[in-house]
This record gives sequence, C-alpha cells and structure tokens, in this order.
Amino acid sequence: MLISRTLIDAATAANLPADEVLFVDCRFDLVDASKGDRDYAESHIPGAVRADLDRELADMPTPMPVDERGRHPLPHRDAFEAFLSRIGWRPDVQVVAYDGAGGALAAARFWWLARLAGLDNVAVLDGGWPAWLAARLPVDSAVPTRAPTSVEACFDSSGMVSVDELTTGLTSGRIVLLDARATPRYRGEVEPLDPVAGHVPGARNRPFADNLDAHGFFRRPEELRKAFEAIIGPHHAEEVVHMCGSGVTACHNLLAMEYAGLCGSRLFAPSWSGWVADRSHPVATGDH
Repeated sequence: MLISRTLIDAATAANLPADEVLFVDCRFDLVDASKGDRDYAESHIPGAVRADLDRELADMPTPMPVDERGRHPLPHRDAFEAFLSRIGWRPDVQVVAYDGAGGALAAARFWWLARLAGLDNVAVLDGGWPAWLAARLPVDSAVPTRAPTSVEACFDSSGMVSVDELTTGLTSGRIVLLDARATPRYRGEVEPLDPVAGHVPGARNRPFADNLDAHGFFRRPEELRKAFEAIIGPHHAEEVVHMCGSGVTACHNLLAMEYAGLCGSRLFAPSWSGWVADRSHPVATGDH
C-alpha cells in the first residue's frame, strides 16, 4: 500500500489501519539534544517509534570532531539498515515521519535517508506534531513493541554530491546550489553554530522556512514550484544541489521540490559545517 511519497495530512494518516502504517517520531531540539526523547516519553502518536537525529539519523561519535563530514555526518548504511530492521519496517506499510517543526528538524532528514536507502513508501506528516495535536487526534505514552524484520538497504550515492563534484559543478555553472539556512546566516551576519560565517561562493539562498505557510503547513505545490523555478532559472531539478548548516534542513528544500513535482535534486550532505572544516575552501558573505 502506497499513500504518498512526499507529504501526508494528519487526517489521512490517522485513518490508516494500525497494521498498515508506521509512524516515526523524529522530534529534535538543536539546543537541547535530549528534549526529543523526553517529549516522546511524555506523548506521541499511538504506535510511533522513535528516531533521534543524533542517534539514528547521523553518525555521531563521542566526542564529536567536526570534520569534512559536517556536524551531522550521515549514518553508516549498516547502522541505518539495522535501525529499519529494529523498528520493523516492511514494504507493505506506509511510513509517516513527523517532528515538531513541519518536517524541518529531522523528519525530512529521515524521509531523505529512507528514500536514499530504497524505501518508496515514506512520507512526512504535513504540519507535524502541532498539526496532529490541533486536529485533536489520539496521543499515547506507551512505547510500542514491534516485531523486528530483516531489511537490506543500500544508500544510492547518486542522491549525494561530493565536495569535488560540487566545486567543479559550481565553476562550470552546471550545478545550482541552494542554501536552506536563514538569510542572516547565509549573508554571514550571524553564525550561532559553526566557526566561520558566510556561504559557499555561488550558492543561492532559499530559506527552508519559506516552504511553510503561517500555520506550519507546506505551501501548495504550484506555489512552491513557481518559487523554486524563479530561483533556479533555466536549470533542471537534476542540476540542483541542496545544503544548509549540517545537512538536515536542506532535506526540507529537497522534499518541497519533490512535492512540487521538481524531482531529482540532490544533497551536499556535509553542508556548511563540512565546507568550513577545510579552511582552504573559499567563503563568501553578503547577498552573492
């Protein structure tokens, strides 16, 4: 059963039979890394399993040295495969990932990783946890017990861009790089997380927050399509590469493009934190 490959609304998700849906709670707080676990323990969508950004959706050794892989390095394939097995993923269930920020903090990252691993039946809950609560849908605090499954996953490297391909593509004009960070960070006016402020020379700014309306829901597909086409110009979606601070909110732009029918864009997973880890890389500030 396949409902959606991009977004699903709360009412539709809530009406899916329990044995045909797998909810994945991806709530995360960049300031307080343990808050997502506490929020999940307090209440979550009934039957939802937990996916923590630092634990399951990234490879975060302790202590975490920030290198060319960025602040949230991609998890190893076998680790993500083991996680999918642990939560009992099956190809006949609809996977619905959600977080507390309309997909921007980890749900879109899970969606992208799942797609990269070959899962076709995965969507992000439009509006996330706030939308579920606003609809007065059931919540629970019980940790579900799911039968583990045997999952074989293989990350599709064609969905990612290396630093060498990125620099070559920017120089030739073949790649359009979209930076999902807020405009003040892109311009280099502030930098709360990384040691260097600014952006990759040639990158264009597309704040991920622009994908959502005032209520935290994704804007209409046609509206998103028009906005992205305005910024990428004559380039095809396959020529678009996304980045952010650490490869998390960039997935929100990638999801928005897919939802808008602009399919095939890719991710520079190390993003800004990985770029500036090599101090030989050039840095731009301002609007260009």
